[in-house]
Amino acid sequence: MHRTELCRFSGAKIYPGKGIRFVRSDSQVFLFSNSKCKRYFHNRLKPAKLCWTAMYRKQHKKDIHAEAVKKKRRTTKKPYSRSIVGATLEVIQKKRSEKPEVRNAAREAALREIKERIKKTKDEKNAKKVELAAKTQKTQTRSAPRGQASKGPKLGGGGGKR
Repeated sequence: MHRTELCRFSGAKIYPGKGIRFVRSDSQVFLFSNSKCKRYFHNRLKPAKLCWTAMYRKQHKKDIHAEAVKKKRRTTKKPYSRSIVGATLEVIQKKRSEKPEVRNAAREAALREIKERIKKTKDEKNAKKVELAAKTQKTQTRSAPRGQASKGPKLGGGGGKR
């Protein structure tokens, strides 16, 4: 069995050793069945407008039964259920069968619990901040008398161009 290729313009079969291969400057390879196809391609003719090309025949639904066109078969998916890593099949079935009102109520309860937890952690953080602020104020009031010697701004060299 030899490997046939299709003409990029007409869609005809090209057997090994036949046809014209054209490599464009962007390294894209085109294979034409004959010089007629190559010439039309380079003249930028649209194959859909020429009635002898495969593209025209496909678009205008001409003689389709003569060409070997296979009917596409759709594979039907069979219903199949299996357990997921976090939950067993029974748990999944139970969740699937429960009413949406129950599901919404459970979701709202979970959200409320999460919000309360976040609020609790925020309150704890605020309490710690208040404690730290109180400690820093105590230390600042103690160290203030030592630093009273320098009342005005510092004058003098602070670096610059040399």
